[in-house]
Amino acid sequence: MNEDTLRQASEAGGGDSIGLLMMGKTAASLLVVVAIILACAWLLKRIGPNRRAGTQHLRVVASTPVGQRERVVIVEVADRWLVLGVGGGQVTRLDTLEPPATPDAEPPPPPLAGSFASRFAQALKQNTTRGAVRGRRNGRDRS
Repeated sequence: MNEDTLRQASEAGGGDSIGLLMMGKTAASLLVVVAIILACAWLLKRIGPNRRAGTQHLRVVASTPVGQRERVVIVEVADRWLVLGVGGGQVTRLDTLEPPATPDAEPPPPPLAGSFASRFAQALKQNTTRGAVRGRRNGRDRS
């Protein structure tokens, strides 16, 4: 396009359409910038450095409701368990406990070998012994 064509287009009312086109491009660019800012804020909130700063020394072990707005919560703080009563806008320490000893991890079972029937029998045997051990831990004896 040369200057004569642009002058003729602006005299014929085309100048308004060029202005609207530039304003549309500017608005679209502004929307893209705002979207990028919002995305960065969301990412910072999700994976920011201060996300877990308060939970490094405090861990909720268990919680159970005892009323509509009351709960009993066990919290681990510095290798101690605190039993807390939470409700009515206040927190009350009920007791302090020693955390139970962690059980030793049992060794992994040997890999299954042989034919399908022998591997199936080995898998059944492993599952039944695990279930019996789990039942004894929960106070039930599954013999």
